Amino acid sequence: MMIREMSRKTLVSLAVLVILVVLSAATLDYSGLSTFSPAMGMDVLRGLGQPDWGFLYDGSGEDLLSLLLLTIGIACLGTMIATVLAIPITLISAVNLWQAHPWVTKLGKFVCNALRAFPELVFAIIFVKVVGPGPFAGVMAIGVHQIGMLGKLFTEEMEAMDERLVEEMHAVGANFWQTIFFVRIPYLMPIYCSLALNHFEIAVRSAATLGLVGAGGIGAPLIFAIQTRSWSKVSIILIGVVVTVFILDQITGIIRKKLR
Repeated sequence: MMIREMSRKTLVSLAVLVILVVLSAATLDYSGLSTFSPAMGMDVLRGLGQPDWGFLYDGSGEDLLSLLLLTIGIACLGTMIATVLAIPITLISAVNLWQAHPWVTKLGKFVCNALRAFPELVFAIIFVKVVGPGPFAGVMAIGVHQIGMLGKLFTEEMEAMDERLVEEMHAVGANFWQTIFFVRIPYLMPIYCSLALNHFEIAVRSAATLGLVGAGGIGAPLIFAIQTRSWSKVSIILIGVVVTVFILDQITGIIRKKLR
């Protein structure tokens, strides 16, 4: 009987999935395919296969290496700001810290949800209008968005920690703040650092696109090269981004293993 029930649920799930795929495919606009030609596609591939190595570094500050370093700097500073500011948000959002006042945790979680509801690109557009174009707008966009993301993750880890450690501290007379600074934060800090490093990698990829709206980084020359069909420059930029992300992934992976 249970097997039949599971089979029915599986069939229903598969039917719903197939219907969703068919509806998605049927409602797409395929008119753009009318302008596609194999010759155009081959031109793009040939251009991408011939990277402009002269753009790698020329000492102007507008070369690939300089812009990638700027992109990493934007991501690093934005993530650092978010990590620091996510901790007080966590202290407000964690249910196990405010069992007598549940409305406090709802307020904290609402702030996290509101900040992470919009992507960095939307915040970048806003901050470019507020503080002007440049790297600072990118830092603020990543920082504000990551506060919501890290705040949510930090809160979940705080709520999932072993409360017996806190109870033992209470048993010897520790107050609320002593348990925070001498039990909770030391216990959770390796996990928080690992989460922050993971979001630093995500922030680098996000920072690479923020230049599209004037928030600094490698995004501006990338979109300009695409618009002017400078495929050799597009190729070297994409190679630089891929290599940078790969190297950072390896470095942060090693650090995360040390933190375990």
